[in-house]
Amino acid sequence: MESLYTPAMITRAYTPLDAYLQPGKVLVIYGPRRVGKTTLLQDFLAHTSFRYKLDSGDNITTQQVLSSLEFRQVLGYAEGYELLAIDEAQGIPRIGQALKIIVDQMPGMRVIATGSSSFELAGQVGEPLTGRKRTLILFPIAQAELLSRYNRHELREHLPEFLVFGSYPEVIEASSRHARIETLVEIANSYLLKDILAFDRVRSSRTLSNLLRLLAFQVGSEVSYSELAGQLGIDTKTVQRYLDLLEKTFVIFRLGAFSRNLRQEISNRAKYYFFDNGIRNALIAQFNDLDQRNDVGQLWENFILVERMKRRAYASIYANVYFWRTYDQQEIDLVEEREGKLFGYECKWSPRKAITAPKSWLAAYPEARWEVITPENYLDFLT
Repeated sequence: MESLYTPAMITRAYTPLDAYLQPGKVLVIYGPRRVGKTTLLQDFLAHTSFRYKLDSGDNITTQQVLSSLEFRQVLGYAEGYELLAIDEAQGIPRIGQALKIIVDQMPGMRVIATGSSSFELAGQVGEPLTGRKRTLILFPIAQAELLSRYNRHELREHLPEFLVFGSYPEVIEASSRHARIETLVEIANSYLLKDILAFDRVRSSRTLSNLLRLLAFQVGSEVSYSELAGQLGIDTKTVQRYLDLLEKTFVIFRLGAFSRNLRQEISNRAKYYFFDNGIRNALIAQFNDLDQRNDVGQLWENFILVERMKRRAYASIYANVYFWRTYDQQEIDLVEEREGKLFGYECKWSPRKAITAPKSWLAAYPEARWEVITPENYLDFLT
């Protein structure tokens, strides 16, 4: 099958970046590696009217100048420009303090900083840039972004591919099944854990990889930290720390349990999902077609939850998100709490019969809305 798109054909959600730039503030763009942050930045710079300077956090000279925090050096570095853009900014020690110097001392200066490692970059820019930054997260390609080039019928035709191969730009762009698999394996093996392993308290890539494989098989199920610790031969606190790092580097995300303290509701458990289906499948080396798999329900649930996350981020839908379950096994895959109201969503790939809301949910939250998300209506939910 030919590729679904070429990069120039897709309008990313944050295009144009002008809408997010403000003088005297830093625009911070986070996201997993290889999702198009550099392309987004370069496309913007190719059309901007600002006199700009583009640099990389991998540049040793730039690291030395900006991490010095010496006013003369830092201000001299940015002098004469209206816009400073730094790609992979997490590579620069004390980058947040350096950018604070620039925006405080150079009125009218606009700054863009991109980074793949949120725990590293957020730690450096968070406190120093309080009140001086705006943060965007760029994900793998969203279904809503693909609608800028393809219609809903065409997207539905390609749905099985998204469930198996995910939506990293290079993967969707690949011209063959073999190329998609090679790209996903390369990302999973060479880039996925790169930021975490650079963090000096993490010693074992094998343990991290084994943890991710265990999570891949448990998508949609509640996770027991003690069980994971036992399977990996490490302590529970280390499991929790590794999970936190995997979240902060955009590999997985956590969904906690919703409870209003009703006796039958589970309230202290969590589920973990992957930011991309293709990465999940690469970790377990499973790229079979849907009719040859026994995990289609898991793939569908992961796909819906991550695509809905993209939708909330790009459309500025502010919500607290959870799953809901009772001790007698009544459950809802996704609960959104927004504007004081509850919305429950159940993900079903092939519902064999009419599905009704759980009785305990209706009894406890009679004002809440409830909906089943299927291949027939999912685009209404995600775009």
